[in-house]
Amino acid sequence: MDKPRSSSRPVEPRRGAQAIRRALSVLRILAAGREDGVPLAEVVQATGLTRPTVHRIVHVLVEEGIVERHGRTGRYAIGNQVPELALARPRPSPLLVAADPSLRRASAEIGDTLFLTVRTGNDTLCIDRRIGAYPIQVLSIEVGARRPLGVSSAGVAILAALPAPDARKIVAANEKRFEAYRTDIVTVLGQVTSARRRGYGIREIGLVQGTKSISTWIKTPDGRPAAAMTVSAVRTRLGPRREQEVAEILLREAHIIEQAIRGQAMLSMG
Repeated sequence: MDKPRSSSRPVEPRRGAQAIRRALSVLRILAAGREDGVPLAEVVQATGLTRPTVHRIVHVLVEEGIVERHGRTGRYAIGNQVPELALARPRPSPLLVAADPSLRRASAEIGDTLFLTVRTGNDTLCIDRRIGAYPIQVLSIEVGARRPLGVSSAGVAILAALPAPDARKIVAANEKRFEAYRTDIVTVLGQVTSARRRGYGIREIGLVQGTKSISTWIKTPDGRPAAAMTVSAVRTRLGPRREQEVAEILLREAHIIEQAIRGQAMLSMG
C-alpha cells in the first residue's frame, strides 16, 4: 500500500518562475514610459535588479520584438508586437461592461473628467476616461497610462481597500519609484490611512498642478479591490461642499458596479 504524501512537504518553486517575474517587472516599468520610453538606469532603479540582469532581460525582449530601443534617445519602450498580442482578446473586460452605465451616469451628473483605473501588480492602469461637459477639463492621464500604486488618488484608494499589511508591502516595493513623483512612503501611507478612515481617497494636489482628485474603490465579490473610479477637476470645482456631493455620487456608482460584477459572477457560475 502506498504511503500517503506528507502535507508538510515544502512546495518547490516553479522552474524559471523568477526569470519570468523579473521580465514582467521590467515590462511594467517600460509600459509606464509609454511612447517616450524609459532609460535603462531608471528601469534598474525601479525594479531593484542589477544593471547586468536588466540589460540581459531587455536585450532578449528586444530580440523577441516585445521591446524596442529608440535610436535617438537610447530609451526602451514597449514594442509593436504587444498590441498585436492584445488583439487575441478583443472583447471588453467584464469590469468595463459592468462599469459603463455608471461611468456614463456619473460623467453626466458631475461634469468633470472621470477615470476608471485597475490594479496590475504594483501599478495602476487607466482603462477608461470620460470627458465631462464642464468647459475646463483635467486630462491628467490617458487610457493606458500606468503609475506606481500610491502616487495618484486612484492608487491610494486601491491601497486603502487592501488589508493593511498588503498595502504596506506594495508601498515599500514602490519606494524607489516614488521619487519621480515627488512623494515618499510616509506621505503615501498617511494618505492611505486617511482614505481608509474617510471611505474614499482624496489627492489635494493632483498630478497636474492646480487640480484635485477624488477616488472611490470598487471591490470584487471576494472583497478585494478591483478598480478605482476617480473624478479630477480644477481645485475651485471641488470645495468642501461639492467634494462631499461628488464623493457620494462616486460611492453610489461604485456600489452599483460591485452589484453588477456580483451578478456577472453568479451568471458564470450558473
